[in-house]
Amino acid sequence: MTELEAEPAVAAELFGDRIDLARRFTRALAQHGEERGLIGPLELPRLWTRHILNSVVAAPLFSGRVGDVGSGAGLPGLVLAIARPDVRWVLIEPMERRCVWLNEQVDALGLDNVEVVRARSEDWSEGAVLDQVTARAVSAFRTLIPLTAPLVRDGGELILLKGSNAPKEISAAEKQIRKFKLTHVRVELVGDGVISEPTRVLRATVSR
Repeated sequence: MTELEAEPAVAAELFGDRIDLARRFTRALAQHGEERGLIGPLELPRLWTRHILNSVVAAPLFSGRVGDVGSGAGLPGLVLAIARPDVRWVLIEPMERRCVWLNEQVDALGLDNVEVVRARSEDWSEGAVLDQVTARAVSAFRTLIPLTAPLVRDGGELILLKGSNAPKEISAAEKQIRKFKLTHVRVELVGDGVISEPTRVLRATVSR
């Protein structure tokens, strides 16, 4: 059986006084993630660097009430909720077994700033009310835009955690960018010089 990656020293700096909660969540994910279909069998040796730290370095970008579409194992939603107790998080996930996991972790970690909603983003019933929406490893930007932009208020933001192809995803999404009136669409690097592989964040402002 593969072993959980040792906690990188920078983790305590990034989480501050919330590091114990981050450790508990990471241990729980390492112990139960594969059997519950949340992470693949090869993720344990890189769980901290590839998933936990990759998510938390984006934490300073968020404010208000934020949706995480396709929250799955809680990446990035639960990680961000641990790091930013001052932000209200709505984890939107259609699969019941994943929602069970998310609610278990919310309860176990005592996260009073998290709401879990079992739904597809297309079925979100509140309208364009969120200040920001994030997603990680869900789908290409052009596919994500119609799933995320309708949830965001006028002047709100999409803050999507993406891979190295993020600039190409913007080019491929020109039609959807126009249709959903996105502005200031750009890719930013966060965590550069802090973690070994900085996180690429695709940001866009939603105009109505």
